[in-house]
Amino acid sequence: MNSSDYIEVTVVLNPFSEEAAEILMAELGELPFDSFSVEEPSLKCYIQREEYRPSDVKVVLSGYDFVEGFSANLVTGRNWNQVWEDSFEPIVVEPSLVTVKASFNENPPHSRFNIWMNPSMAFGTGYHDTTYMMMEEMLRLESSIRNHNVLDMGCGTGVLAILAAKMGAKRVWAIDIDAVAAKSAWGNVRWNRVSPRVQVLCGDASLMQMGLYDVILANIHRNILIQDMSTYVRSLRRGGKLLVSGFFPSDEEAVSSAALSEGLTALSRSERGGWVSLGFTK
Repeated sequence: MNSSDYIEVTVVLNPFSEEAAEILMAELGELPFDSFSVEEPSLKCYIQREEYRPSDVKVVLSGYDFVEGFSANLVTGRNWNQVWEDSFEPIVVEPSLVTVKASFNENPPHSRFNIWMNPSMAFGTGYHDTTYMMMEEMLRLESSIRNHNVLDMGCGTGVLAILAAKMGAKRVWAIDIDAVAAKSAWGNVRWNRVSPRVQVLCGDASLMQMGLYDVILANIHRNILIQDMSTYVRSLRRGGKLLVSGFFPSDEEAVSSAALSEGLTALSRSERGGWVSLGFTK
């Protein structure tokens, strides 16, 4: 099995709306598609090649009048990485504080926290608006991260876990349900020389219950956030912070209600590029 090969399914929405795209992401996430990109008027969906079943996709999409059609293309790990290398520029969060860069970037800026990423998988490079907002909020909560235990749920390539370690976290746990993501995260953790303090695990939110954490980071789809909110709260120390992102403004009320109903208190809110990030405290 070559898990680096993905199928990119492009679904055309007519009329297009973020709400319609959100509905499809929730439905297709069960197939299981594991990454999505909203590019009006389309929704691009990514699934490992071995998991792709055109008939299953057709059945799901046939139930929605706003779906005009869909197409599928193979995206190999090699081709994706070349595209990534050709287009990736260093990501600077809060000038002079955080820079996410790759080995092929020439003369990248130097910051207080420098994170090196190896383009070894298709998703989770740190370029997305949600990741940017999560890093911004982490910088504001530096005192809550330094010398404390941090967990990054749905870690992708590990950029948030690596930042937490470089900010001085005592211990960091990075969890992702996708084995390819976990492998990529572990490679990036080692490359950034923070492996003594970062443990990478492959699994779901049930793994969180092995300990208690001072800060939990979760940049995941809104349905997963809502589904696992009680687990996040049980795993959070009193006075701890929960930072979440990965959803649209239209999802904010549902995500916030799930957190508040578990006894959390609202702490912060950010919006960037049509996405929202929320912070809570226990």
